[in-house]
Amino acid sequence: MTETGRYLYAIARGLDPQVMVHVPALGGGHLDVVEHLGLAAVVSTVDLGEYGEEGLRRNLEDLAWLEEVARGHDTVVQAAAEQAPTAPLRLATICLDDDGVRARLEEWHDALEQVLDRIEGRREWSVKVFARPRPTPAATGSQPAATGGAAYLQRKRAESQAREADESTAAAIADEVHERLGARSVATRRLPAQDPG
Repeated sequence: MTETGRYLYAIARGLDPQVMVHVPALGGGHLDVVEHLGLAAVVSTVDLGEYGEEGLRRNLEDLAWLEEVARGHDTVVQAAAEQAPTAPLRLATICLDDDGVRARLEEWHDALEQVLDRIEGRREWSVKVFARPRPTPAATGSQPAATGGAAYLQRKRAESQAREADESTAAAIADEVHERLGARSVATRRLPAQDPG
């Protein structure tokens, strides 16, 4: 017989369990809502051979498996968040049964209430700013290709300086976007620029 556990996606407050009926759970199962102390845990049943400690150690190395689980997890979290204040849980948060889920709700109750109070009536936005680098004169063909070692070094130095100027301009634009959006936000968090590579 397969051993199962309860996969926790999110904790919400005031969530009508019926709104989650048509949302797909991981592995093609169905979602349940476990209510306790005014909180609602969105859960589904999973195979511990796949989601238990040993299974996770193996599966977290499989990028296709990880992508499918992360997307499925996020779909459930987003569906709950559309209906009620919702705190997402980390990927692969597992309890053995509904009593274990209720014990977690009891253990986390005060912290969860604070989080849900903070986000109630608000939306989370993720904003990403893209900047295109200027084409270099050599790339556009507007500068004749010089030959020789000194010309090569000059061209490389000019490309490096142009890249640095582009990065500086992009950072200034990102600062301005962040500042303007931050003035209208309750809270913000700025992530470092991604490596263009």
